[in-house]
Amino acid sequence: MAKQFNRIAEAHQRFIEAQKTFFVGSAASSGRVNISPKGMDSLRILGPNRIVWLNLTGSGNETAGHLLDVNRMTLMWCAFEGLPMIMRAYGSARTVHPRDPDWGELATNFAQTKGSWRQIFDMKVETVQTSCGFGVPLFDYVAERDGLVRWAEKKGLEGEKTYWKERNGLTIDGNRTGILGDGDK
Repeated sequence: MAKQFNRIAEAHQRFIEAQKTFFVGSAASSGRVNISPKGMDSLRILGPNRIVWLNLTGSGNETAGHLLDVNRMTLMWCAFEGLPMIMRAYGSARTVHPRDPDWGELATNFAQTKGSWRQIFDMKVETVQTSCGFGVPLFDYVAERDGLVRWAEKKGLEGEKTYWKERNGLTIDGNRTGILGDGDK
């Protein structure tokens, strides 16, 4: 049976911090709904109603584009090890770019890992929901993948900025993402 809460309780935080993967869901007012897996120790809980997560360069930039239109976001975690559970955090979010004044403060929440730090998403959590997770299979965690880090090292910062311009400036529905700082954030 699903249970809903108006905040992230300590038990919820322990569960979230134990997971190696989370999923983000977002959608603009029209077009496709996007669901994307995330990992690489890129999420921090800053309070009972606040989560930030570091978004590294990827093949798309749907979440940033969606938030420019409708600032709603859902995060989801599944227990792939141990006791079964699914947890979702529902709320509103904003995109913070390296050019934004509060980037430096938010970036201090993350280790100086290699790879491109494209954006940080700052989410105000309105509802937390837990459910059984009985249908989620068990998996063994082996290791983080290093492909993104190697790709970023090879590209370098200027190469990544070119990639952002070519591949991350628009969503698959043609909406601006704000990555280029062209006044659409």
